[in-house]
Formats: sequence, C-alpha cells, structure tokens
Amino acid sequence: MTVRTQLGPLLSFAAASRVPEGFGYLGDDGQVLAAKPVETWISARMTHVFGLGALVGEPGAEDLAAHGVAALREGPLHDAEHGGWRSAVGAGADDDTKAAYVHAFVVLAGSTATVAGIAGGRALLEEALEVWEQRFWDDDEGLAVESFDRTWATSEAYRGANANMHGVESTLAAADALAPTDPGAAARLRTRALRATERIVHQWTRERDWRLPEHFTPSWEPLPEFNRDRPADPFRPYGVTVGHQFEWARLCLHLAAALGEDAPGWLHTDADGLFLAAAERGWAADGHEGFPYTLDWDDRPVVAARMHWVVTEAIAAAAVRHAVLGDPQSLALQQRWEELGDRLFLDPAVGSWHHELTPEGAVGSRTWAGKPDAYHLAQMLLLPGRPVRGSVAAAVLASR
Repeated sequence: MTVRTQLGPLLSFAAASRVPEGFGYLGDDGQVLAAKPVETWISARMTHVFGLGALVGEPGAEDLAAHGVAALREGPLHDAEHGGWRSAVGAGADDDTKAAYVHAFVVLAGSTATVAGIAGGRALLEEALEVWEQRFWDDDEGLAVESFDRTWATSEAYRGANANMHGVESTLAAADALAPTDPGAAARLRTRALRATERIVHQWTRERDWRLPEHFTPSWEPLPEFNRDRPADPFRPYGVTVGHQFEWARLCLHLAAALGEDAPGWLHTDADGLFLAAAERGWAADGHEGFPYTLDWDDRPVVAARMHWVVTEAIAAAAVRHAVLGDPQSLALQQRWEELGDRLFLDPAVGSWHHELTPEGAVGSRTWAGKPDAYHLAQMLLLPGRPVRGSVAAAVLASR
C-alpha cells in the first residue's frame, strides 16, 4: 500500500486503551474516557486487532492480545453465572444485555487469538462459539436473533442485518481457526455463513436492486422506516448504510474463497452488485467527496457525515475485489479512496483516523466522538496484497 497510515503507529495509539476490564473507549488524544463504560464489543474487537498485530510481529501486540483474551474469559464482562457476555460494565452504565452483535465479536476475538497462538484463545473461541450456536443461531431461519436479557429469558422483538453480518464474519473466522483440527465444525460454520448471506444479500438485497435492508420484525419482515426519527444511530441507522454494502460485498468474496469449489456462483455476482451500487450511489451523493453515512431508499443522503469506517470498508472491499478479479477498476478505486483517507481522516499526531467528519472535512462528533476503535482501519491496512481467505487472520497467516 502507498498510504501514509501505518499499522505500527495505529497499534501504539490503540495500546493506551488497555484497562483492567479489557479495552476502554479512547478519546481524540488517545486517553481512555473515564465517563464511558468498558464495552465488550470494543474489548473483543481490540483483542482481534492485537491478535492480527501479533501475527505480523508487531512489538507488544501478543501481550495485548493475551490481556484481551484473559479479560474476556475472566473479567466482569463475562457472565460466569448465566453464561455469555454483558454488553458493558462500569462508569455507572452497567448493561447486562446479551447481544448477538457483541457475541459475534467475542467469537472473532477467540478465532484470531487461536490462529495467532495466544494463550487461552482456543478456550475463548470454544465458549463463545457454543453461546453463539446455542443462544443466537436460529437454524430454522438460517439467521441469528438479536439480543436477550441477562438470564436469556426474553428475546428482543427486533432482528437486524448488522449482527448477522458480523455473525458471518465471525463464523468464517472460527471456521478458519478450527479447520486444522476440526474440519467438520469448519464446514458446518461455513454452511451457516452461506445461509445467512443468502437470506440477507441474495434474497432481500438483490430484490431491492442492491439496497440493503437492515431492520426486521421477529418474523423477518423488513422494516424500511425503522429509526427514521433517529437516523444517525451508530448501530441501527435509518435507510441504506453504504459501509455495510461494502462489508457484505467483501464478505461474499471471503465466503466464496472459504467454500472453494462448493461456492455458488451468485456470491461473486452479488458481491459485484453490492460493491458497484455502494460505489456509484454513495460516492459524493451530496456533492462533497466521500461517502455519506446513509442514503434513503431513493439514494438521497440522509446522514451526510463521513464515517471513517465507511471509507476503510470501501478500501478493503476494493482490495479484496482486486485480489479476486485482478481488475484495474478496483485498484483505481482502492487507491483513490486511500488517498482520501490519508488526506482527510488521518490524524498524523497519533497515527489513528478521526472517526467522523462533516461533509466539508471538519472533525465531527454527532455519532462518533473520539477514536474508540482500531478494527476497521487495521483490517484495511492488512488485507491489500494478501490472498483472499475466509478471514483476515487466515489471509495474514497465508502470506507469512
């Protein structure tokens, strides 16, 4: 890559997020925000990131990944009484919700830690995967349910594509981690990832001309008007989320690579449909360069803020697409978006990216304050130039 953003400075910045309970929420200056709780999704994602850092030999990354694994297995985020993981602890905002989104990232953390040989990684993966499969996976639907209360007695009356997207990501990563010792489990997980992708992408998104529905009733009926009154929600925004279309496009290609000869042809076709729709409808949709956070169902910007994770996912999707197709278009788009990221989002003083900008390029904070997460950016830095596998960890391992 030709970008100025580098993995080493990013991980050095992210290392300051280490707290006894896991990893905390970082502000713009790289200090943990004491007013924020310690959240499982951040702790799990950072454990995954430091596991990737360990795979490429970044100094200190192995110790940080081991800290994350230990915190997720033994710390207060882990619910030893009822099983699974609370959403957050501390800062006066303890959250005992058991969420699929959160648990998907614990599976991902355990998977990457297993591939990287981090102590306790395999045990974390096995426990997290058991919870995912027993509590969240609905085999009749071929999709995951959204969340429960702490005791697993009550399920939320909502279903979401976001949690399922990361469920696909994490089960593919778990399959790669388990394949050397348990190929049967790996095959089962890849089949489940395919089933979820077929429902959300091949069925619901394809029939809407590549406009991804995000929100559903408990019986999986789309809710296109969900959160119209809260369009900038960080996890459940109204309308079409451009960055998720790029993520799903990339995941289709990871899934096709993992399935090999058994991959259905529609995975590549649908990856193209999603990628091109996001690139063409999203780019400069409001006259300013970059991608708005969300569009309405007629492709008009709703939340015009530029999120760092959206452009990183665009870059990652273009890089994976270029690795699969070898086409100059994907490479040109990748390089164009890399230049944008370095020019507008990179904070060279700390090595990370601003998480939110206004359409004009000023730092914003309507949805994301500070720089709490290195997950999207680290994966963007590691995917280009590597073979396409089911997971980022497997791609890094294959290129060593």
